Amino acid sequence: MKEESEQKASQIRLTKRCHFESSLRNEIIKLIESGTPRSVIAYQYGMSRASLSKWMRDRGSKEYQEKQRGYHLSDIEKRSVVRQVEQGILKPYAARKSYGLSGETLNKWLKASLKENAELAVHEKFEMKDKAEGQSGVPDPETEALKKALEYAQLKISALNTLIDVAEDQFKIKIRKKAGARQS
Repeated sequence: MKEESEQKASQIRLTKRCHFESSLRNEIIKLIESGTPRSVIAYQYGMSRASLSKWMRDRGSKEYQEKQRGYHLSDIEKRSVVRQVEQGILKPYAARKSYGLSGETLNKWLKASLKENAELAVHEKFEMKDKAEGQSGVPDPETEALKKALEYAQLKISALNTLIDVAEDQFKIKIRKKAGARQS
């Protein structure tokens, strides 16, 4: 196979310094998109991996480029990953491995989430101190009511965030206020 590709490359390309014909270039791009490793193609056709990277950046299909850049997740899926990390369900390392993300990408999503949801951020539950330390065994009905109200409010905020995510995805409009935007 190597000899066939070398013969084909030598027929279309006179020397190593000459340009590839567009038909061969498009064939090479399709090979890369189908999953052939770049190092194999670079070796077979006698070219650098940097040239292949430039070709893929400039002439590769949009689907391939999005997959390579981590755009394969929808906005709802990104927010879901961020929420799982923020709430401690997933560790950042596990999220990166399971979703194929880089650390930089996940950190960028986390920072954007903090800016975007500053007023709606879900706060961790906190334990309220008893009014009288001597009555620690007897629950205060007022404290219990406040705890239930707090849990209900946090659940409501979570439901509203999910509702906004779904509405933004279905109607393709931005509903959330952008951080730093001028209000009218």
